Amino acid sequence: MKVTQILIGFLIVVSSCTIKEQSSRQAPEGMILIPEGNFMLGGKTDDAYWNELPAHEVQVASFLMDATEVTNREYKAFVDATGYQTVAERDVDWEEIKKQLPPGVEKPHDSLLRAGSLVFQATKGAVNLNDYTQWWQWTVGANWQHPEGPRSDINDRMNHPVVHIAYEDAQAYAEWIGKRLPTEAEWEWAAMGGTKDAKYPWGNDPADKATDKANFWQGSFPYEDRKLDGYGSTAPVKSYSPNGYGLYDMAGNVWELCADKYDVSWFSKQAQQKEIINPQGSPRFNDPTEPGTSKHVARGGSFLCNDSYCSGYRTSRRMGTSMDSGLNHTGFRCVVDL
Repeated sequence: MKVTQILIGFLIVVSSCTIKEQSSRQAPEGMILIPEGNFMLGGKTDDAYWNELPAHEVQVASFLMDATEVTNREYKAFVDATGYQTVAERDVDWEEIKKQLPPGVEKPHDSLLRAGSLVFQATKGAVNLNDYTQWWQWTVGANWQHPEGPRSDINDRMNHPVVHIAYEDAQAYAEWIGKRLPTEAEWEWAAMGGTKDAKYPWGNDPADKATDKANFWQGSFPYEDRKLDGYGSTAPVKSYSPNGYGLYDMAGNVWELCADKYDVSWFSKQAQQKEIINPQGSPRFNDPTEPGTSKHVARGGSFLCNDSYCSGYRTSRRMGTSMDSGLNHTGFRCVVDL
């Protein structure tokens, strides 16, 4: 036998062993290995929103993803270790905020510029669903430690997802723990759980038949929540069954921040490309409804989502959220490159 043949045989054996080692490698505790794959990113059903279209084929590499949303306990460990102060815990910078507002808007009283965040308040009856200001209330003292305001706390919610998280708050945590935020392509691929074109992370059962599968609004939004899923606000992580990959709460509970800049026209531009591998999102912020506001993509919906309003629990549903603000239904989870 020639030396080259022996060498080739040796390389084949080594390669085979390496492949076996990689396939048997376990993900770190609390993370799930998401395989690489090709899929149609974006809306694939008749109820898709215009900003989810057109659906277009992309390819993503394998990666690791947190099995759950980052919890209050996990975020507290980060704050205790670093002394980090979230955006909601800092007084409002009027000079920065007014850049996002139409010209001529007067500065509010200083009492309203104190540290705080937006908190959901149920209305007394049916309202115009195009005017979200009717159910969001600026609440001084609301932050991740006080989700509904200064009189609330998280003492009995340490296993709930952390909320009132702005983009830079999520980024700071991810950097501290050695991870990053997912791209929206990675997020949607993971949410589908290995099921081709799954409408929801739990499959294709309609939302009204899935009250035991996720935490979202049942009833008439925003004034009557029947709480058929057991919760009127956030639920502890792992309260419902995971999707096909083993990921929990990819539908409902809290909206999850992604790394991508929110650009309403990005899918149209992407769809013109022939081969899209590991898309990183748009290079610009673009939301004509709020042209002065820099937004990042959020995915997955929250405990406030309902088909009459946003149906955010669909795998392809995407929303833009301001970089400098959090709400009491906004959180995140992290990923790690392989």
